[in-house]
Amino acid sequence: MNILERFSLQDKVALITGGAGLFGRQIVAGLAQAGARTFVASRSLETVEEVAAEQRDAGWDVTALQYDQADEKSILALRDEVLKRAEKIDVLVNNSVLRPMKRAFEDDAETFAQSMQVNATGLFLITRAFGDAMAQNGSGSIVNIGSIHGMIGPDPTIYRGTEMSGWYPDYFFHKGGMLNFTRFIASYYGAKNVRCNVLSPGGFQTEKMPEIFVRQYSERTFLGRLADDHDLQGAVVFLASDASRYITGVNLPVDAGYTAK
Repeated sequence: MNILERFSLQDKVALITGGAGLFGRQIVAGLAQAGARTFVASRSLETVEEVAAEQRDAGWDVTALQYDQADEKSILALRDEVLKRAEKIDVLVNNSVLRPMKRAFEDDAETFAQSMQVNATGLFLITRAFGDAMAQNGSGSIVNIGSIHGMIGPDPTIYRGTEMSGWYPDYFFHKGGMLNFTRFIASYYGAKNVRCNVLSPGGFQTEKMPEIFVRQYSERTFLGRLADDHDLQGAVVFLASDASRYITGVNLPVDAGYTAK
């Protein structure tokens, strides 16, 4: 097998959760284009079916499924459905995230707990469900989609002159926890040849972002820009594929050098 073949996901089965968002769409496309039989799951079946249909129209094997990461029974049902259809699972990309704290640091305890139910407890439950299935098969790769906000504190200077802010304690809490949870999972499943790594993206540019924010954020990076709708694909495929088979427990920032300053 040559080096380029090691990056291929041909004959592998991949599941990505939360595949209809900013990062999810390009991750679904990357996994499918690399050859994986790809499942994409979310609370809204209609939303992820649009993503799946777009990829099928392009000739890729992508199936949409519904689940609720706040509900363990739903997680187990998702696992069983994937195994029923594909008979195995090789790659899990944990990309689902709930952002209920609309009032930021001023929000109430119930809203914070709602966030943790999906973003912390739910992450544990789905990783265990699919990690155990991988362990039984003797191999697998789990890729957690984190954030640079799991590595650093908020920088208020990039929001100056806008109505935006970074004061969302739940997001920083669970993305920071994801880093060490990744190391735990890498250790727990390592003897079964199941790897676990975390990819920490920086900011993703959207049309709704004020020009001043884009400029101030871009100046904070080495490459002078935010991420686009292709920038995560290579890193995800690398961590999912056999090209990274000796890499586990690692955090890979994909942030144009933002956290290197």
